[in-house]
Amino acid sequence: MGLFKSQKPRRFSHQYIYVDERKEKLDKIEEQAKRDLGMIPPKEFSPEDIRGKFIEGTKHLKRRKESNRKPLAFGTILMAIIVLLYILRYLVTGEWKF
Repeated sequence: MGLFKSQKPRRFSHQYIYVDERKEKLDKIEEQAKRDLGMIPPKEFSPEDIRGKFIEGTKHLKRRKESNRKPLAFGTILMAIIVLLYILRYLVTGEWKF
């Protein structure tokens, strides 16, 4: 039966044709030497850089950031759940007493 045993498509494999690996390696060594000598400031890792890339990649996060609207606070959500549970209790038992 061909229904349960379908072939998987070939994986995409892109290999560069015009790449000078030696030049890239030399550029990397040169940059590292300049950083060691203090000619270029050291590379710093910043989590904000990564976080910004995710926001730029999605439309809804970008819109939320532009509107400066914050998501609901934990306390607000907790109070809403408690009120809904209280209403559910009233619907089940028919009493407003706690």
